Amino acid sequence: MIEKINHNQLQLGVIVRNSFNKQGIEFFTDDDSSQQLGYMNRPKDYVIAPHRHNLVPREVHLTQEVLFIKSGKVRVDFYDNEQAYLKSSILLPGDVILLMDGGHGFKMIEPSEMIEVKQGPYCGEQDKVRFEPIPDSELNLI
Repeated sequence: MIEKINHNQLQLGVIVRNSFNKQGIEFFTDDDSSQQLGYMNRPKDYVIAPHRHNLVPREVHLTQEVLFIKSGKVRVDFYDNEQAYLKSSILLPGDVILLMDGGHGFKMIEPSEMIEVKQGPYCGEQDKVRFEPIPDSELNLI
């Protein structure tokens, strides 16, 4: 299952649930997205030809990140760019989330392991604005 998280005209993220299954290849992002997220399901002996990537100048203006939930149970909270809370979702082992825009926060519901992938280089504290999380009493779980 694929869940696209949108608010107004803004795509905040994409959640690829562990249960997602399809033959072939599917990308969940547009070609112009600065972080590409795709899925491949190929049969035994399928070959992806050896290749390398060319040096192509790119400008990245907004950090996007991908989280792979390895174990545990994680709540992700979505916010708009004005830091207003929108909604939350629960992530389970095997789920993958691409965070594309807006704000986000996390609460570990159980001890959890995640693998994070994002563009670099990391710019320290100038890379983000931190703000107060939504109280549990005001959650809107989707």
